[in-house]
Amino acid sequence: MNILLKSAKIVCPENRELHSKKRDILIKKGIIEKIGASVEAPANVKTVEKANLHVSLGWFDSSVCFGEPGYEERETIANGLLTAGKSGFTDVVLNPNTYPVPDTSSDVVFLKERGLGKATKLHPMGTLTKNADGIDLAELYDMKNAGAVAFYDFKRQISNPNLLKIALLYAQNFDGLVYSFPQDGNIKGKGVAHEGEVSTKLGLKGIPALAEELQIARDLFILEYAGGKLHIPTISTAGSVKLIAEAKKKGLDVSCSVAIHNLFFSDETLVGFDTNFKVSPPLRTKSDSKALIKGLKNGTIDFVTSDHVPMDVEHKRVEFDNAKNGSLGLESAFGALNTLFDLDETVKLLTNGRSRYQMESPKLEEGAKACLTLFNPEGEYVFEAKDIRSTSKNSMFVGASLKGKVYGIIHNDLTTL
Repeated sequence: MNILLKSAKIVCPENRELHSKKRDILIKKGIIEKIGASVEAPANVKTVEKANLHVSLGWFDSSVCFGEPGYEERETIANGLLTAGKSGFTDVVLNPNTYPVPDTSSDVVFLKERGLGKATKLHPMGTLTKNADGIDLAELYDMKNAGAVAFYDFKRQISNPNLLKIALLYAQNFDGLVYSFPQDGNIKGKGVAHEGEVSTKLGLKGIPALAEELQIARDLFILEYAGGKLHIPTISTAGSVKLIAEAKKKGLDVSCSVAIHNLFFSDETLVGFDTNFKVSPPLRTKSDSKALIKGLKNGTIDFVTSDHVPMDVEHKRVEFDNAKNGSLGLESAFGALNTLFDLDETVKLLTNGRSRYQMESPKLEEGAKACLTLFNPEGEYVFEAKDIRSTSKNSMFVGASLKGKVYGIIHNDLTTL
């Protein structure tokens, strides 16, 4: 694949020489061969010129779900990776949200093989416990050797504190990353929305912030005792930000992420009972969203995620109480973040996170492998159903005003332009 990008404005704050400069970028066989003010197109090179073309290092998402295996009607791996690439993501971490769940090394190998030959690289996680049932540890060491980047019982609490302690102790032997979903199921009960004024008015069973914060406090105590590496995915409350900030001051090896929809929306959007807004953890208050944004800016929250969860219509077009959790997020991720943050902050958030999973960080320089995202950061638009590339259509962002469009990616000597 040979491509010449013409007059691309580079957004790469870590490269002071190139940041905010307009340059031509020549890519041959997947390698950045030349970056210059004016580069002539050699023979057999495709020239790419786009309106207000900007380019950055490839974007990373730490939480996406596809349906394969078991739920292919929601999303196949092939279409999911194409959607990710069209949305600007060169690397995605795949949640173990399939049937059967990936709890052995052969399951991880299957997922990696299904992701081969795509512009977006798939990095699978394995479950923390067998069948993700929270009883016995899965084959963590074997799955790590097979390519699993972390271990997570997707959206399920670790109810047994001793299990988390053992997992953290065991995973230290091979530098494994352990996930713990921040929700106490006993306190959550049958809740479906944030416990507060809105849920009370709507007659919806509430999920108090306590359900999240108590679980995080417990997990941090265990981490302090056992050591190891802990990741807390998709936090949603101001109290959670405070707890993690205090843990980091103690020097604990803890990281956390936040779903973009928890920054962009609040529980007030539930007034219409649209089940696309039913997610786990739930949308919280506006003050929680402000605290989450502040946590990102001061470094308490390590990175953002689309928390992309395709869900078929049969599980969404039902009563709110009975609907499955989850919303699409890949296609709207850039437009939503670019609405909330300035461009440099947006790109920084979208490129953060790889090091936590021991992935190689890409570079934007001559001689480096091309791992690039192409986009136009200008132009406001209303996100519509036609903007959805996923097989499922359960996006809470339909009707939202977003800013900026993605052109595609160049990665693995392939492109989605």
